[in-house]
Amino acid sequence: MSEIPFRGLDFGRDLCNDLPGAERREWLVTNGIGGYAMGTVAGLLTRCYHGLLIAALEPPLGRTLLVSKLEETAHHCGDDPYPLFANRWADGTIDPRGFEHIDRFRLEGTTPVWTFACADALLEKRIWMQVGANTSYVRYDLTRSSAPLRLRIKALVDYRDHHGRTRADGWPMQVSQVPYGLRVEAFDGAAPYFLFSGGAAISPQHQWYRGHFLAVEHYRGLDPLDDHLYAGCLEAALQPGDSLTVVISTDATPNLDGASAYSERQAYERGLLDKGRLALDVEGEDPDLQDVQSLVLAADQFVVRRPIPDDPKGQSVIAGYPWFGDWGRDTMISLPGLTLATGRPEIAARILRTFGHFVDQGMLPNRFPDEGERPEYNTVDATLWYFEAIRAYRAETGDDDLPRALYPVLEEIIAWHLRGTRYGIRQDPKDGLLYAGEPGVQLTWMDAKVGDWVVTPRIGKPVEINALWYNALRTMGDLARDLGRPGDPYDDLAERAHSGFARFWNEAAGYCYDVIDGPDGDDPALRPNQLFAVSLPYSPLSEGQRRAVVDVCARYLYTPHGLRSLSPHHPAYVGRYGGGPRQRDGAYHQGTAWSWLIGPFVRAHLRVYRDPRLARSYVMPLIRQLADHGVGSISEIYDGDPPFTPRGCVAQAWSVAEILRAWQETTEAKTRP
Repeated sequence: MSEIPFRGLDFGRDLCNDLPGAERREWLVTNGIGGYAMGTVAGLLTRCYHGLLIAALEPPLGRTLLVSKLEETAHHCGDDPYPLFANRWADGTIDPRGFEHIDRFRLEGTTPVWTFACADALLEKRIWMQVGANTSYVRYDLTRSSAPLRLRIKALVDYRDHHGRTRADGWPMQVSQVPYGLRVEAFDGAAPYFLFSGGAAISPQHQWYRGHFLAVEHYRGLDPLDDHLYAGCLEAALQPGDSLTVVISTDATPNLDGASAYSERQAYERGLLDKGRLALDVEGEDPDLQDVQSLVLAADQFVVRRPIPDDPKGQSVIAGYPWFGDWGRDTMISLPGLTLATGRPEIAARILRTFGHFVDQGMLPNRFPDEGERPEYNTVDATLWYFEAIRAYRAETGDDDLPRALYPVLEEIIAWHLRGTRYGIRQDPKDGLLYAGEPGVQLTWMDAKVGDWVVTPRIGKPVEINALWYNALRTMGDLARDLGRPGDPYDDLAERAHSGFARFWNEAAGYCYDVIDGPDGDDPALRPNQLFAVSLPYSPLSEGQRRAVVDVCARYLYTPHGLRSLSPHHPAYVGRYGGGPRQRDGAYHQGTAWSWLIGPFVRAHLRVYRDPRLARSYVMPLIRQLADHGVGSISEIYDGDPPFTPRGCVAQAWSVAEILRAWQETTEAKTRP
């Protein structure tokens, strides 16, 4: 089969047969409309989000687990059967142990590929999704064998929200035969879905398998048990060189030709790489450059359709897999890295137009709920990141048409912030700074909340919010003048904010307060938020202050996998992220290292020290994390203490985006005269 033209991640038996290592590494494939498939290298289900088809029934959300897994057993030359799958049961038993037959695991682009060894036979298995459709493909290729290999495959299905669990309780699904496959209707009114294979004999079944134990959910303090329905059996005999494709889809007439479907997927990814190479100046055979190409493909996994009334091709960004939807803050922070750094400004433009449609009372949505209710607007920073995303788009493309079209929206946003909008967000006329916050509400990116416990309330004037406010006002002034509009009013507001920002400087500590004018006064905690006052294009700090901020963050917050959210010398610091929801959320912004913060740190370091090679050296350890946790992507968070274990989402949009952006900016700085 044709392959993406670069060497991807590749593991042998030393990892594949080591259960702890193989089950902690997870693969992900996506379809561009919010659907995905996900699992472990070992083949064990360890999360409620693992499955072969998690369909976005209301793109990009409404994500529903339809098919959890295929359980394959190979029969070779009359020998004992070779189970190629694995299960962990409620009593802790692992049976069977199919991972012991994995000879090799690798990625071809984003496609996971397993090679199973059964005596002298080698059987390859690939999983991918069709772009723009809730359709997954599982293909088997017998690449070597001295005799035919017989495959028997059990299809385990479901129909539940991807956050949920299933209890069988006598649930009768309707499983019926159709040409080349099976039709499954979970209950009256449920969206039907299908399993097809042109090369296998298929028979309907109906037997519940109860008590799958999800180890990661148990670790997270959540319900670890799940049930799945054995709904169909597929049987086929493969000669050496033969292939068998199983198609899983909500479409009754998908493409059943596995070879052409895979060629389409590979062609799509080659197109992404071609654009990314040009944008990122990625050439040669250096392993680091090939890792950057993997990040280009990972970036595409987060871009999804979000139709709006005047644009059915509207687009957004999934914040992270498996459990996040599309969030305004994450989308705007991620946009430059996911789209501009990868050579796809047209997608950036569509995302910016899409979110312009949702501006309400001068605010961008924080998130779109999975259940399809109205967007939630509990954010102060997403709207300010919108200005920076538009500025970055304009700087990259030179296009003034889109900013001109969005200019009235931007004017409205500033006006609302001056007179006051939701959650106490308003400009303080005394110092020109933004105040935000109400009890019980989290408005900044440090937004952990457990029940009524707001872990990091940050009510008052947060440092990064006001760095963003100053940057937005300067951006607006420049844009107004370039479009033939008056820019002086925005310049005046920016000057007032600049003067007011001096209040953030903590002379005794030698860095910025994290929040000023809070209910308990000014907060001197050393956090990474002050980096944005250095990394954003318009900085309100002096040159000496910028250097001091970079140095103190490097000394106390930097880790090889991102920046700690709180100094380890603070009494509230938590260096390990784990346990139940309360324990995890209590650590989320109290020391946990965030990989996305490497972007602003690198930009700030580059601005202060003007050494692109030195700045890039800080990001390289994170690029090498492509081989761990979410293989081919970058995790959301890491422990603040060594060995900085990956945690949270296995694939996070702003983590991937900020590494790509840091790579691009250090490359441009190296080549700049």
